[in-house]
Parts: sequence; C-alpha cells; structure tokens
Amino acid sequence: MIEIMSETEGNILVVKATEKLTAKDYEEVFIPKINQLIQEYRKVRVVVFLAENFSGWEIGAAWDDAKFGIQHRNDFEKMAVVGGSKWVKWTTKISSHFMDGQVATYDTSDFQSAVAWAKE
Repeated sequence: MIEIMSETEGNILVVKATEKLTAKDYEEVFIPKINQLIQEYRKVRVVVFLAENFSGWEIGAAWDDAKFGIQHRNDFEKMAVVGGSKWVKWTTKISSHFMDGQVATYDTSDFQSAVAWAKE
C-alpha cells in the first residue's frame, strides 16, 4: 500500500510504503499524484519511506515503477529512500545512475533528515 504522508508540500511528495505494493497502488495513488506535481512544478522531489512491514513489490507494481522511472528520469530533482533492506539500498544506488537528480538512502530512524534533505 502507498500512502501520501502529511509532509508532502509544494513539489515534494512524501509517501509511505507498507506491506506489498501493487500495480493498483501505483496506478491509483502514486502515479496520479506525481504526474500532478510534475505538471505543476516540472521537477519533483520524492521521499519514499519503506515501513518495517514493507515486503516488496508485486510484478505489476515493479513494472509500473520501472516504466515510470524511465519515462520521467529527467523530472526528479531529488529522491530519498528511507528504510528497507540492504538490497533495497543497493538497488536504489544502482538506479541513481539512470536518473538526472540526486538520490540518497537513509535508515528508518533518519526519516526527518531525509525530508529535510528533500526540502533543501
């Protein structure tokens, strides 16, 4: 499940991912909101908080995530991924080579630091 968090403001989208993400999460929550912000601000900053009960992506969600990221690789100023296992942090760093903007990873306890970084 993807939930838009209260820290979202202006061109900064802060979301919380719990359990297993589905294509429906992307198609009904994440993609419409981020498209709205891209239309309004041209460049966006995103913080993705992976809750302790986050268990990954269904195939359709992983495809939506990859496809959206490729299509909009020039639309991100910053992206922070908070929490997650070592493989999530590792894949985040690899994917940063395919984006124009800055990418950072943070431990779960550093959520507020990630939001502050996105707002800088």
